[in-house]
This record gives sequence, C-alpha cells and structure tokens, in this order.
Amino acid sequence: MSDDGYGGGSDIGDEPMDDFEEPLEEVGDEEDMYGTAEHSEVLPNGAADPDHAARPNGPGPIPKEARMTTPYMTKYEKARILGTRALQISMSAPVMVELNGESDPLQIAMKELREKKIPLMVRRYMPDGSWEDWSVQELIPPE
Repeated sequence: MSDDGYGGGSDIGDEPMDDFEEPLEEVGDEEDMYGTAEHSEVLPNGAADPDHAARPNGPGPIPKEARMTTPYMTKYEKARILGTRALQISMSAPVMVELNGESDPLQIAMKELREKKIPLMVRRYMPDGSWEDWSVQELIPPE
C-alpha cells in the first residue's frame, strides 16, 4: 500500500458493484422533515387559489371578520415580500412610488413597503388547512 494517497495496492474497489441498496422511502417533504416549513405564501393582489376549486368541501379561506392571526408582518414575510417585489421591479414591473433617482430594485421595494404600496397578498396557512389572506397594506411591518 502506498502512502501517496492515490490508492495504490488497495483491494477495496476490485469487486464489481452489482448489489445496489434499495432507495429509502420518502416519509414527508423536505420542509416537514427539517421543521423549517414556512406557512405563508405571497400572492399577487386579488389572486385566487387554483387548488380551492378542486376541494369544495375541504378547508378554505377564512373571512376577514374571522381572522385569527395578528396583523403584524413577520420578518420572514417581510423578506419574502421584499425579495418578490424586487424581482418584479428588476423585470420591468411598474413601480408604485416616486423613484427620486433610485435604481436598486431592493431599495425601491423597501420604499414601496414603507409607503404601503406593494400590490401583493400574504397567504397564511392554518394547521387545519384553511388560510387567511392579508394585503400588504393591512399588515404592520417590523421595524
């Protein structure tokens, strides 16, 4: 056996590898496995859920009057909203505020958030499968 690290004289790889291990069964999706599932989604303002028509008797949207969650925007929702809006602005979406010489899409998105002019909705999923839709104008952003 050689000490140069190139495997000279090793007999480990001499056998043919015909025995393949069976793949492991998937228990759940990756987000559930690591416990990092974020249960909110950013939608265009006024967007309808395409899956809701497929499950008419299942859980659905919660009306505005019966909302259970707080009106405070989480830092994760803020990050997703700013990232989504900055991507839209960088792809020539109409800007909802005065630019005043700004050209960075993220800075423009932050200005839109400060002025509550981002045309997006936040969908918050509940454990029973229902959801709440909040417009960005209704949410109080973190400082």
